Amino acid sequence: MEVRNMMVALWTKRAWGLANAAMACMLSFDVYAESINKQSESHAGYECAAVSQQAPSSATQWLERGLWASHCYAFQARAVAIDSIGVRTLALSHRIQDGIRQQVVQYLDGPSVSIERRSPVGRLAWTEEDSTGELPSPARWAAHLEQFYSIELEDNARVAGREAVKLMFEPRDQWRFSHEWWLDQDTGLLLKHVLIDQHGRIIETFQITQLQSPRKYTGIVRVDGSKVVLGTPWQVTWLPEGFVTQPINFTGNDRHQRVYSDGLATVSIFVEPLSSDATTALKEGFQQLGVSAVAIEHTMSAKGRWQVVAIGELPVATLQRIVRSINFDLLESRTSSDSHDEDEP
Repeated sequence: MEVRNMMVALWTKRAWGLANAAMACMLSFDVYAESINKQSESHAGYECAAVSQQAPSSATQWLERGLWASHCYAFQARAVAIDSIGVRTLALSHRIQDGIRQQVVQYLDGPSVSIERRSPVGRLAWTEEDSTGELPSPARWAAHLEQFYSIELEDNARVAGREAVKLMFEPRDQWRFSHEWWLDQDTGLLLKHVLIDQHGRIIETFQITQLQSPRKYTGIVRVDGSKVVLGTPWQVTWLPEGFVTQPINFTGNDRHQRVYSDGLATVSIFVEPLSSDATTALKEGFQQLGVSAVAIEHTMSAKGRWQVVAIGELPVATLQRIVRSINFDLLESRTSSDSHDEDEP
């Protein structure tokens, strides 16, 4: 994939990250599970009418409530996003019709930009599918997150004129950032998200400023079909514990792209061959593009020279360790070994 297309993909991802912060309690709610078994008709989606109306009493229960809300409420909203680049205001819309979600984000500052997506809900990233054929549940997502983040709950918060609760996610290792969420007490919808680095500095704030008439959908929200993870000629040999491979929906040759998520943070990896034309190469090192960091490495293998790029809302040290872990030799050695085995009588 060309470097230019990689940058376009980054900005597209960031736009949806902002949109999904309100519509789906972060991007990871909408990415797919690593391996999906064929589903029966009885598990065609998430039944919104079955959501418990009992008020949550713990951080885990509020996490589950937030996920259900992101799937089961239609709403319109105004929001503001603040990071090192500046301040942006957005108009958000989330509708559900016949189990299909329509998500629209419109930037209200600068050039008029509107992004729309219609799709079934993703199959949830935070846990690998088991053999029962059941859909991953919000409870399993919450349990997955608790392995890698310490989660605390505070009551009596207030955002955009609405009563809220605050959830604080502190990573259990040095490879992730801290997150703070404010969930609407009435609906469970995400009202505010703050991303904080290892030094306690705020990297980004996303906040709903006006939530208009949220309405609960009472039908079944349809689940997208199974996705296949294609093989790559390279392998990631290190990721922070809990990151799971996500199938991607890029067009063209996606054999050199990968997305991983721990359920809260996401990292995208791009690998492309480097030609003798130096104009296609990015400078090695790292760059900060707003809230996202980018780590870039050039590496050699038996098949030539490669450029490896990792992009995500993660510490630079994490991204650099990921790109340095990319290995071609393991697969090349395995291919060579298989070839020799075939030649043996």
